[in-house]
Amino acid sequence: MSDILKHECGIAVIRLLKPLEYYKEKYGSAFYGVNKMYLMMEKQHNRGQDGAGFASIKLDTKPGERYISRVRSIQQQPIQDIFGQINDRINSSFKENPEYVDDVAAQKKNIPYIGEVLLGHVRYGTFGKNSVESVHPFLRQNNWMHRNLIMAGNFNMTNVKELFGNLIELGQHPKEYTDTITVMEKIGHFLDDAVSKIYKDLKREGYNKREASPLIAERLKLSKLLKRAAKNWDGGYAMAGLIGHGDMFVLRDPAGIRPAYYYQDDEVVVVASERPVIQTVFNVPFESVHELPPGNAIIAKKSGAVKIKQILEPLERKACSFERIYFSRGSDAEIYQERKTLGKLLMPKVMEAINNDTKNTVFSYIPNTAETSFYGMVETAENELNKTKTKTILNGQRNISAEKVTEILSERIRTEKIAIKDVKLRTFITEDSSRDDLVAHVYDITYGVVKPDDNLVIIDDSIVRGTTLKKSILKMLDRLSPKKIIVVSSAPQIRYPDCYGIDMANLESLVAFRAALALHKDNNTYDTIETVYKKCKAQINLADKEVKNFVKEIYDPFTDKQISNKIAELLSDETIKAEVKIIFQPVENLHKACPKNLGDWYFTGNYPTVGGNRVVNKAFINFYEGNKERAY
Repeated sequence: MSDILKHECGIAVIRLLKPLEYYKEKYGSAFYGVNKMYLMMEKQHNRGQDGAGFASIKLDTKPGERYISRVRSIQQQPIQDIFGQINDRINSSFKENPEYVDDVAAQKKNIPYIGEVLLGHVRYGTFGKNSVESVHPFLRQNNWMHRNLIMAGNFNMTNVKELFGNLIELGQHPKEYTDTITVMEKIGHFLDDAVSKIYKDLKREGYNKREASPLIAERLKLSKLLKRAAKNWDGGYAMAGLIGHGDMFVLRDPAGIRPAYYYQDDEVVVVASERPVIQTVFNVPFESVHELPPGNAIIAKKSGAVKIKQILEPLERKACSFERIYFSRGSDAEIYQERKTLGKLLMPKVMEAINNDTKNTVFSYIPNTAETSFYGMVETAENELNKTKTKTILNGQRNISAEKVTEILSERIRTEKIAIKDVKLRTFITEDSSRDDLVAHVYDITYGVVKPDDNLVIIDDSIVRGTTLKKSILKMLDRLSPKKIIVVSSAPQIRYPDCYGIDMANLESLVAFRAALALHKDNNTYDTIETVYKKCKAQINLADKEVKNFVKEIYDPFTDKQISNKIAELLSDETIKAEVKIIFQPVENLHKACPKNLGDWYFTGNYPTVGGNRVVNKAFINFYEGNKERAY
């Protein structure tokens, strides 16, 4: 993507179902789980590069023995930093105590990080917060083993204010006003409550405190606890938690906004944000990795019993389409085909834009995530060209010469690698005036392959802010002197902010929104902006379920083509000599390409939860009033 979008994070959970000695004997190391976790986190590096965390729990430890370990990092390569620290600790333990090397029981007792339940997390810093204290997993500590809670998630809640208020009503005093702390404390409250009730029952049955402890672990019903805690959550989430005695859960939101996949055999239970991560790390086929159903939790008890339980009533499935277009690794079998289809479906519009002149058109892409859509687009172009070749040859009947046939068949779609991302160049300066020149050089271009009478078609997976296109890519492409530059977006126009985790919090940064404002100015209808503002303000005190998305009225008067043309105008200035055209994917084609992931609120404003409408209206109010705060 030319505009860098930060995604919220990725999760990885491993529950070993055999004793650690089993993995030592079969795989040569009792650190089998730690090694697999390192791979799972590295394979989800695409989902977060600003921070990473790891936590583990040892089962059946004796009092006085440490059973929870956690390490977090915000170093430049946080995953490597974490596992470097873990490796150093293991090696130093072995060096100081050589007798541990073949003694798994001693390793488990004396070396941290080794354990049967493991949780990993990768993240991007959000809202300017990237201290190590903001990095998951979060830990809620208690001397009662059952009340220790470790949590990490891929999530964002739209109703943090309401949830925070609920905690205050419960008599709590949360240390931070964040959705992570709020969610953890909510679960923690009901965990405390459940443990207390079970203990009281056991006490009535005649058990003392020491005898009650293992029985609490058996009787604790995580599904019941999660139903109580998650009752009023509004957002997109894949929430992972470990309980101190060894229970584990991952809960997915009712609309399936955030992804979660799992795999189970007789050795392990594994959960991750992406399917190919599990396939690659555990060498299992596509069919063996299952999607966690929306509103459900996968729960592994300390005993090793594993169940999928419905926690919340599923809503209409609105799995995030941006996962498919951009964030998830394209190595997933379904995602790869979906991205190719997105490219294929754009081709009729592209052919129209170049007047079917493939002979004088060069096709390329913005690296790296748009590459798969590019293949789909080119395949379709080649099919169209083959039809033209066949028609030309058949029209020639018997009069066509062998030389002519060879000439016709030799025509090819011209594909080149035009834009090359300079991965070594980091725009480390945040001040806009100083940053622009650096942004302009994030990409290099290939000279000598585009002629002055050529069209240059370049596909990007999406256009969000348009900043890099305007300040860098279009200017660089124009140096090649094509007659026309056609930028193709495999995603539709991004018109609305996200509130479920992706870093799109305001409206004014979206180029489609700025284009709609410009069209209102052109048409002398800018008073619409004030009208929408008043409608949004009038809803501030309404319940979320009563709020409507009035920001749609900003776009309603204009066709997609009008907005696309205005975007092209905004992104190209007088210094660009080539004609610039921008083509966006229609929403209906997005649904054809990604039929199981219909979450399209960025494009349509149809938010999958009731909190979404309140957030988009608040984002508009912030824009109108000049507030720089986030809408959620």
